[in-house]
Order: sequence, then C-alpha cells, then structure tokens
Amino acid sequence: MIRLLLADDEDLIRGALAALLDLEDDLDVVAQAATSTAAVDLALEHRPDVAVLDLEMPPADGLQAAQRIGEQLPTRIVLVTRHARPGVLRRALTAGVAGFVPKTTPAVRLAEILRDVADGRRYVDPDIAASALTEDDCPLTDRELDVLRAARTGISVERIAEQVHLAPGTVRNYLSNAMSKLHAESRHAAAHRAWEEGWI
Repeated sequence: MIRLLLADDEDLIRGALAALLDLEDDLDVVAQAATSTAAVDLALEHRPDVAVLDLEMPPADGLQAAQRIGEQLPTRIVLVTRHARPGVLRRALTAGVAGFVPKTTPAVRLAEILRDVADGRRYVDPDIAASALTEDDCPLTDRELDVLRAARTGISVERIAEQVHLAPGTVRNYLSNAMSKLHAESRHAAAHRAWEEGWI
C-alpha cells in the first residue's frame, strides 16, 4: 500500500482528488493539508511514502514545503501546479522533487505517476520539460532577484532594505534596473514577472 499526503489550499480540489485516489486498491490517502505549514507537520506525523503538494499554497509555496519535508524524511515529493514555470522546475529537480505535473493531469494518470514515483522513478510532464529547455536565461543579477523576492510580499523599500541588508537608495536602484530589464511599470509587476518565470 502506498501511503499519500495531499496538500492543496483549495478544499474542493483536494477533497475530490483524495476521493478519486482512494478508489485505487494500492493507494491510501493518510493525511490532507490546506497549507504548506500543515503539509510539513502532517508529513512528519504520518511519514507518507509520497507527498502530493500544490506549488501555489500559502503561506510559503509547495516547493519550500517539499524542501523541508525532504530534509527530514525519505518521503518522495510530487509537485502539482496550475502555472508550469520552467525556472521552478529546475529548482524543484535540484531540490530532489520526484514529480512535477500540471493540475490538468487526470486522476487515473496521476495514480500511475504516483506508483512510479513510489518505486523510485521520476516524472516530469513533457510540456513542462519542453518549456524548460527553451526558456530564456534570466537577465537579472542575484541582487536584483533578492530585492524582487522581497518586493513580492508588498513591503516598503525601507523594509526590503532591512531584509537584504542594503541602503534604501541602493534597493531603489536595483528595483529600477530590474523594472527596466523586464519592461515592467512597477516593482510589483517586475516581481510578479520574475515569479512567473520561476526566477524567484
């Protein structure tokens, strides 16, 4: 029996998926979580064979939860996403995530993927893999990415400066450079674009 943890902040999707996967004779959903924090806690409590995590869960994303689970357990991780960003795929694979699938994947196909992952294999959706191979390189510097990562939370320039240990004027310069490179009208738009591309 393959023991599963499902984590998705959308109750209807999570509940429907749990019901469908429980119909499979060899799959058992042992825990469900609505947040990335709960996913980590429940993984430590139930020690599932495979954790199926929504990439876009609050308060942190599914990738951060995957990394925390992977640091403490042999649980295999499958990330499910509505927005297949190639940069995120690369980070996920580097972090040891075993599967990366879009939310459009039928439940029957997902069950097959979960069996493969539980057996030690990896699975990456072919369309996501193709996008990753053709993705443009990130035009931003590491420091520009740092300030955009902080800006994505909506905090002030002064707070960003505190977080990244720079002067506010320097932060403004980095934000301005990033906005220019990404042809974005605001720092929030630039941060969102960088997030969509999977750079932050």
